[in-house]
Amino acid sequence: MSYKVASMPAQIESSLLEKAQRVETATIGHKRHLGFMDPAIQAILPGRRIAGTAVTLALPGQDSTLLHHVIQFLRPNDILVIDRLGDHKHACLGGGVACAIKASGCAGVVIDGTCTDVPEIEQYDLPVWCRGPSPVTTRLYNIGGAFNVDIACGGAVVHPGDVVVCDFSGALAMPPDEAGADIDWALGKQASEPASHKELQGGELLGAKTGASAMVEAKMKAQQ
Repeated sequence: MSYKVASMPAQIESSLLEKAQRVETATIGHKRHLGFMDPAIQAILPGRRIAGTAVTLALPGQDSTLLHHVIQFLRPNDILVIDRLGDHKHACLGGGVACAIKASGCAGVVIDGTCTDVPEIEQYDLPVWCRGPSPVTTRLYNIGGAFNVDIACGGAVVHPGDVVVCDFSGALAMPPDEAGADIDWALGKQASEPASHKELQGGELLGAKTGASAMVEAKMKAQQ
């Protein structure tokens, strides 16, 4: 296996980033299907919420050589998304790597695999989404890998330059030309929810409000 290191992607526009930092993945999930990563990929540190530009890394098995090399290229508001190519045993991110990534200004990391040294990740306050902790680490075997190429993370395709949103529900990646409309729709829904919930607390029936009851009743009538 060889190395491929491509150029850094253009970062998402500041106006889109500001909105992405306010949106919830679960609200977008009411409208969008593509880009959501396996729900097993969750925040290691509670209460963290990030959005930024996808910088992608395909990292093989037991080897983290390329990860150590590319940290120097990470920028503020980037999110490093790592495809572990099917390996869920070897943790490529621990205390030292977390320290280096945090120092780069990178907003956070998403790993389709495991991490280690959770207390140190917390110490450096690096937001990490992954499949949980593992005591078995990667090493510098100089096998290879690819940086800033299209990858798969938790079953979702992630392109360099995608908009990545991570929160208490999970992680999502969207192409910038699709993200704006879905984020605007979701922010509108988030703004309307408090009033909607008050109506339910006041006695309005959920089935009547959403139209579900009318759908059930119409189908039952047709079945008669």
